[in-house]
Amino acid sequence: MAADSPATTLRELEGRKAPDGEPVLHVLHGRGLRPAEASALRLFGPDSAAGARQKFTATRAAICIVAAPARRMRVDEQNPPSDLTVEVRRSATGPERGPTLPEPLAEPVLDMRIDRATAQSYRVRAGQFIQIIDVEGRQCSDFLAFHSHRLDDGIERGLDSTATRYFMGRAYPQPGLYGKFYDQDLQPLVEIVRDTVGRHDTFGLACNSKYYEDLGYPGHANCTENFNRELQPYGIAPRKGWPALNLFYNTMFDGNHCLVFDEPWSRPGDYVLMRAMTDLVCASSACPDDIDPSNAWNPTDVHVRVYSAERKFSAAIAHRVTPEAKPQLTRESGFHSRTSALTRQFTEYRGFWSPSSFDAHGAVEEYWACREHAAVMDLSALRKFEVVGPDAEALLQASVTRNMRKLAQGKVVYTAVCSETGGMIDDGTVFRLGCDNFRFVVGDEYTGTWLRNKATELGLDRVRVKNSTDQLHNIAVQGPKSRDLLREIIWTPPTQPAFTDLTWFRFAIGRIGDHNGIPLLVSRTGYSGELGYELWCHPADAPVLWDAVAEAGKPHRLTPLGLDALDMLRIESGLIFAGYEFDDQIDPFEAGVGFTVPLKTKEDDFSGKEALLKRKANPQRTLVGLELEGNEPAGHGDCVYVGRFRTGVVTSGTRSPVLRKNIALCRMAVEHSGVGTEVEVGKLDGHRKRIPAKVVKFPFYDPEKLRPRS
Repeated sequence: MAADSPATTLRELEGRKAPDGEPVLHVLHGRGLRPAEASALRLFGPDSAAGARQKFTATRAAICIVAAPARRMRVDEQNPPSDLTVEVRRSATGPERGPTLPEPLAEPVLDMRIDRATAQSYRVRAGQFIQIIDVEGRQCSDFLAFHSHRLDDGIERGLDSTATRYFMGRAYPQPGLYGKFYDQDLQPLVEIVRDTVGRHDTFGLACNSKYYEDLGYPGHANCTENFNRELQPYGIAPRKGWPALNLFYNTMFDGNHCLVFDEPWSRPGDYVLMRAMTDLVCASSACPDDIDPSNAWNPTDVHVRVYSAERKFSAAIAHRVTPEAKPQLTRESGFHSRTSALTRQFTEYRGFWSPSSFDAHGAVEEYWACREHAAVMDLSALRKFEVVGPDAEALLQASVTRNMRKLAQGKVVYTAVCSETGGMIDDGTVFRLGCDNFRFVVGDEYTGTWLRNKATELGLDRVRVKNSTDQLHNIAVQGPKSRDLLREIIWTPPTQPAFTDLTWFRFAIGRIGDHNGIPLLVSRTGYSGELGYELWCHPADAPVLWDAVAEAGKPHRLTPLGLDALDMLRIESGLIFAGYEFDDQIDPFEAGVGFTVPLKTKEDDFSGKEALLKRKANPQRTLVGLELEGNEPAGHGDCVYVGRFRTGVVTSGTRSPVLRKNIALCRMAVEHSGVGTEVEVGKLDGHRKRIPAKVVKFPFYDPEKLRPRS
């Protein structure tokens, strides 16, 4: 702990933006603070143990500023910055207070509380943002919006759930391409910008007197009558039941297609942010329902804020790694400035906005570019973890199916990660950077938490698992021309393999151009079934890397590639995908990656080993390939039949451009998994319409993997 250090972190904030759009230093100056004159107490350091603490007692009232300074991590380093947790214990607890309302996203033009069991109306101008906040959690808020100018003409046009579901193709809009809410004339009224909950309703009415009367509660306060009173001054006719956007209302359809509901998912401070597409008259409620779980049996307040149209807010959905973790909003990769200039087609994928296709090409053209020439794709949504320390190898050896003791420095290996019951909780690649240095690249952020828990369980206290996802973003350059393209721009020092000497599943640390270029790690890996490479860099260097690859790719007809084309490529190549070919109930043998489980040669115990020994000895299902007759494709979840009864389920399906066939991956009962077995893919109810198919070898494309090995 060092005293009287300059407050360098505060000084470095000059020019940066606070969450509300105002310069951070301006905010501090507004509170009477002068960062340029401040000194700081430096806590912790490179040798601090995980969980290290410092405790202080305030001797007088004070404003505390805690900073977590960090520098960018190089690709050959494993020291990503980490978060600090600050706990404040008050000397006098005083009366118990409820949850604190979150800070405004910007300076609001309207800031109002809606008391429990009431509703309020308000006007919003075109372009302004409406934030509906669940103050204490698990509280529904019904939302109505009407076209203001049409009301002035005596015409009532409000949110129409049926029109919205029809055009958005969803049960309710969410941030992204399909986020608008329409009226009866099919005009957009609001657009969902952010959603920190992800569970709402557009099927039910706002609660009404008939609902309560039918359950034996006559005279019960209800949202519909509250809305009628609030909307009367605008000339809006009262109704017996208002169709509304029922925010935070947790509804679903059960297996019998009945609409059911439960307690809301929302936590204190959760919110939905919408943008008005035109001038609106709005009404919001704090639902009074206390006779069922819709408000967790205890109605509470709702808060509404409206922000200026001049403000800018990123589109985002919130994710939590664990139920108690803080929400993380969808973010953009370091390559977003380049990909967004080429397409408007983005989808929310594992907490990142990822291109689904590119406007000038489309999925089929992108697919053929990868098969015949070269393609570049942004895969930054992969999660990266640095596993370092004397116990690093022991932790990974006990956690993944592959034998880490046989992984040489400079090599990469693909592995499964299994629970104790043998189900796959993730898959990924492990890079060995040194004797005690590994980089684990996976799909699910929870895998890092699981690894830390595993280290504690095993008593391995000399290993750190550090999340480096925000320090390493990556693109894949795939296709038969990828080597020729990259050899012109990738430089490696004498201590590393030459780029052209990289064999399958090896990597090198180098730079773009020459020894003065941006640092990167290049691995001969990919997810396309073609010769290919992945390039890893710091997000700040991502635009430069993209530009260098794009320029070098011009003679090779390099094409950007999105997730839609990638799906066709990986299905043809028999590559599996989380939630489709595997989940925590499916073991690696059933998922088609039994080669990742060396039960005979890996003597050490690892997570799920005993269960996998039993599962391998008594297989029930296995992954097979299907070829379908005709041109109608199979879809994920389609049942596969032999005669009357189900024998399998389609995990992924696509039309194969290169094979000119409909193909699918299928988890099949072993009794019907033999090549040549004739089966049927069920459509509709599974019986009235079926597509003939037969079991074939897979991978469908390049089954010997000669192209990626070339």
